[in-house]
Order: sequence, then C-alpha cells, then structure tokens
Amino acid sequence: MADFEPLLLRRRDADAAVAVAVADLGEDKQDVVEAAKDNKITPPRPRVASLDVFRGLSVFLMMLVDYAGSIFPIIAHSPWNGLHLADFVMPFFLFVAGVSLAIVYKKVPDRIQASWKVVLRALKLFFLGILLQGGYLHGVTSMTYGVDIERLRILGILQRIAIGYLVAALCEIWLPRRRWRKEGFPGNYLCHWFIVLSLVAVYVGLLHGLYVPDWKFISANNGGIYEVKCSVRGDLQPGCNSAGMIDRYILGIQHLYNKPVYRNLKVCNTNSVPSWCLAPFEPEGILSSITAAVSCILGLQSGHILVHFQDHKERLYNWSLLSFSFLALGLLLSLIGIPLNKSLYTISYLLVTSATAGITFCLLYVLVDVCGWRRLTCVLEWMGKHSLSIFILVTSNIAVIMIQGFYWRAPENNIVHWIITHVAHK
Repeated sequence: MADFEPLLLRRRDADAAVAVAVADLGEDKQDVVEAAKDNKITPPRPRVASLDVFRGLSVFLMMLVDYAGSIFPIIAHSPWNGLHLADFVMPFFLFVAGVSLAIVYKKVPDRIQASWKVVLRALKLFFLGILLQGGYLHGVTSMTYGVDIERLRILGILQRIAIGYLVAALCEIWLPRRRWRKEGFPGNYLCHWFIVLSLVAVYVGLLHGLYVPDWKFISANNGGIYEVKCSVRGDLQPGCNSAGMIDRYILGIQHLYNKPVYRNLKVCNTNSVPSWCLAPFEPEGILSSITAAVSCILGLQSGHILVHFQDHKERLYNWSLLSFSFLALGLLLSLIGIPLNKSLYTISYLLVTSATAGITFCLLYVLVDVCGWRRLTCVLEWMGKHSLSIFILVTSNIAVIMIQGFYWRAPENNIVHWIITHVAHK
C-alpha cells in the first residue's frame, strides 16, 4: 500500500516516531541513523516486531468497533460505567505510544532540540485531529462538507494522543533518572512516579472537589432551552460531573461532542427523557486527558523495561509484575465505589486498561519476538507500520467517503448507502 503524502504525512519510522499510538510522526529512519553517527551513538537496534503488531492490533480494534459496533452493541463503547471492547482501544494507543518513547529517548544529546521536536509533533497530530474530527468532512450518511467555526469540535482521539505523548515525552527528556539497577526498577524513575501521583491527585481533587451548579443549554437538534439540575459536588453521573463542567466553561458547550454515548442509556430512551440526555459531552475532555496522559507515562515505564532488560524472562517478569499489580489495584478501586468509566477516565479505568494493555503486549511479545511466529501476525505488523495512513483513510471515513462518490444515477445509489440500509439498520 502506497503512503499518502497528499494527506500531509509520509511514512515514518514508527519507533523513532513514538508512534503516538496511531501515528508515525518521528524522523525518517535514515535521519535517525545519521544523527546517531553525528553524535557517536550506536544506531538503533532492530525493531521490536511485537510493538508494531500491538499498534496494528489497536488500529484493527478501532476499525472493528467503529464499523461493527452499531451491529453488535456489546463491542461498542459502554454507555457510561463498565467496560466493552471499544473502551480498551484508546488506552492501547496511549500505552504503545509510551513504550515507543522509551526507545526513542533512551539517549538525548540535546534536550532543548528534542523538546521542540516533541512540541511540533504534538501540534501536528493535534491539528490533524481537528481536521479529521472537527466536522469538516461529512459522515457516511451525509453528502455535505465544511465546518461551522462556532461548532468546531476541538478535542478528539488524535488530540488526546497528542496530549499524552507531549506530557510523557517531556517527562522522559527532562526528568532525572538514576543509574540503572536491576534490583530497583521503580526507584530509577522516582520523578516519573512523582509526576504520576501528582497528576492523579490533581484529577481526583478536581473530579470530586469542584462544585457543579445548575446549568442550561440550547439543544442543537430542536433549538429548545433546557436546564440541568445539579447543585452537587463529586457526582459521577453524566449530567452533573465536574469534567463536563470544566469543558463547558473552557471549551464552550458548542465545541463539545454532539453525540455522547450516554444517550444509549435506558433512561435516555424513555418517554420522559432527562434534560442532560440532549446535551453535548466531550468524552476526550480536559480533565480526563490528565489521566489519559498518565496512561502514556505508565506505558513509558513498560518501555523502560524493554530498553534496560535484554533477557526475555526478565522483561516478561517485570512487565507481568507491573501489569498484574495495576490490575489488582484497579479492580479493588472499582469494588469500593470508583467506577470503570471511559468518558471520565477514572482511576480504576486507568489502571485496569493499562494493565490489560501490558498483559496483551506480553502475550504478543512471547508470540512474535520470543517464538518468532511473525507470519501469523504479519497483517497486524503491516497495519502497525502504516497506522496513521490507515487511521486517516479508514477510521476517519475518508476511504468510505471516496467510495460514496461512485453511484448509479443518484447520489443515494452507492454501495455504502446500500450496506447501511440493508445491513447496519436491520
């Protein structure tokens, strides 16, 4: 499959690009090798194939839940609390981005130059996300395009990955680390763990500490004015949580996602629908991006294990220890009342999904890099190496839109419309 320069990005070296989970945003492989020679640094080792496979798996899962979620709701996003297959996709992206960062920034000759490159890559990804998800390109059921600046969606999937990448990359570049000692893995990155705990503390304080007053909004569907009764603090339900309030105040309610998944809740499909069911909500909002960035930093710690341990057993032992510890803590928090919630990116959700990503990566590492069964996963590996091109063309509906352009006599007579009407809506 050819790369797509007209779509803004050339193929990049995915590891040197941090992959930003779905993106190959780094320097060309030749540039990395030349830079290594200039700085007398040993050129990068051969790629860890399981990392490409994991990235490809993440893209495949996104495609699966996007296109099959309407047919099989059990794999689509959970309406609010709980975990479905789709709820693991974003944490997988953030995890693989963090792992890649440890490889890219194992040695940083010039911190300032590296920081500028990180900021520029993050901005590129952020604005690419606005272009793809901001409303400029029409959906599969609409034949219009263009964007209403007053209703431009500011945040989204790529924007969240850009934020997580930026935070984790700057931590890796600037935070001091102790000389590596096998017996003290966590102690070598105390500053990283301090940042993790600080971000978690800020998130918990804002989520549970801010007072949410009553609020009003104008429906984009019917123009009606609705009021949501709140006057609470620490509420974790869709209408009165502080994450939504922060987004409404800072971004503006007109710039939030207009089709929040909580509209699939039973209470939103009754005769007496609560007013908040009609309101926009940003699932990739400002507050939840704090814990999303923590996901990327946790992936970075798994990357440190990959870089510093060379023995397969040592790597797998440390990955397993880290992952199962997170899993146990996350499940414990969910049992004592902190729900698994993707839209709020709660602490329990952060830990459980990060643990799942770590366990999945362990399994792929054994299958691909230890046992050498690359033929079995060659398709996923190829998808991982071309992840951003696939994301742009398929997941963002550009390929579907292009196919829609071919019709018989009338625009509605196209293969996409036929599939939607005869398969998806049955």
